[in-house]
Amino acid sequence: MKRRARFTTGSTMRHVAVMTTTGMIGLTFMFFIDAITLFWVSQLDNESFMAAMGFAWTVQFFTISVGIAFMIATTALVSRSLGAENWEDARKQTSVFALLTFCILLITVVFLLIFRREILISIGAEGATLESASTFLLISVPSLPIMALGMIGSAVLRAEGDGVRSMMVTVSSGCVAAIVDPLFIFGFDMGMDGAALGVSVARITSAILAIYFVVKVKNLAAAITFIDIRRWYIPFTMIAVPTILTQLASPAGNLLATSVISDFGESAMAGWAVLGRVTVVAFGGVFALSGAIGGIIGQNFGARKFDRVRTAYRDALIFSTFYVFVVWSLLAILTPFILQVFNLSEGARTVIEAFNYIAAGSYVFAGALYVSNASFNNLGKPLYSTLFNWIKDGVAMLPLCIWGASIYGASGVVYGQGIAYVISGIASVIFGWWFIKQVEKTHLKVISK
Repeated sequence: MKRRARFTTGSTMRHVAVMTTTGMIGLTFMFFIDAITLFWVSQLDNESFMAAMGFAWTVQFFTISVGIAFMIATTALVSRSLGAENWEDARKQTSVFALLTFCILLITVVFLLIFRREILISIGAEGATLESASTFLLISVPSLPIMALGMIGSAVLRAEGDGVRSMMVTVSSGCVAAIVDPLFIFGFDMGMDGAALGVSVARITSAILAIYFVVKVKNLAAAITFIDIRRWYIPFTMIAVPTILTQLASPAGNLLATSVISDFGESAMAGWAVLGRVTVVAFGGVFALSGAIGGIIGQNFGARKFDRVRTAYRDALIFSTFYVFVVWSLLAILTPFILQVFNLSEGARTVIEAFNYIAAGSYVFAGALYVSNASFNNLGKPLYSTLFNWIKDGVAMLPLCIWGASIYGASGVVYGQGIAYVISGIASVIFGWWFIKQVEKTHLKVISK
């Protein structure tokens, strides 16, 4: 029986809802590893440890963002091949992209390990916090290239339309973390070292499961030669490089915001660390949007069904807006519980409250930005994603955070970050509609000739 691309028929809203929901659950569990780890570290009753986690995650965010960029490039290219029903190309692309991703992440990790202390010092870590963060990176960072293989596997599953198995890959890591974190931290009395080891074990588990699904269940990998690598590395690079620049914008912006909020002391940094975990868990659906709808747009672009590309873009914006308002309401209700669970001091509490009650609403515009990113990446213009993300993180973030801090203190940093989302989100979604129309016009002219 002939295999067919999943997203070229049926309701686009249903595809958006299913892929975003499964992507949200999967991505949430990936970040849930960090949230679980932070919870158990908070039970050590040492705010310095929690501040160290904040610094360590800020640094790792850069490397993980490179892996996410490769995921996006993989989804874009593999989904196009699947939309055109060219299954052999899709299989070879999977193998080539996995190999390239592993090698590049390995080089990145070596650099990060060598210069980890200098990087931590540059963003404000010092004393016992610096030592704890440095050790955490030393233990946990080597697992990142292996985790990247799992990310590529998840991207291929998503490009094919199997949201459930893609979700299972990342859910598995959260489940493993929930088991091994308390065992290593308290059972083996390893403290922060145990937390770092638990993160590594969880990452490796998810990678193994992803490889199994892609190779054994879907048969979407193939043996490759140097000719295959030479054929596909340029198209991959053409999307991956600007996407890396795009993905590095968020950690760069977060780094700038961290440098501002660190001036308010360890208590504010502890709140910032908790906020970072709460944000990615609560708004997993928003962060999942680019990857979730990328396959839908990519398959329909490959099949030259531009009406479905437009509809998918619209439906994703609607879904994202509704989702953010629901989550924002829940965060406001659950704020007292969150503050109690993490046992935070007054300075940390104000940071959490500023986000949950007010700044969380800015994620309506963050969702618009991520939807636009998906259209730019999968329709062949990833540099547009780079432009709008760096407007947010490279141009607007630092001055807005400094301005907010000068008026509202540590809470003002949170407000400044939210305003940056609003500016970039509005600009990107307006441009995104125009861009989709231009792509359709261009391809219709080519077809008519």
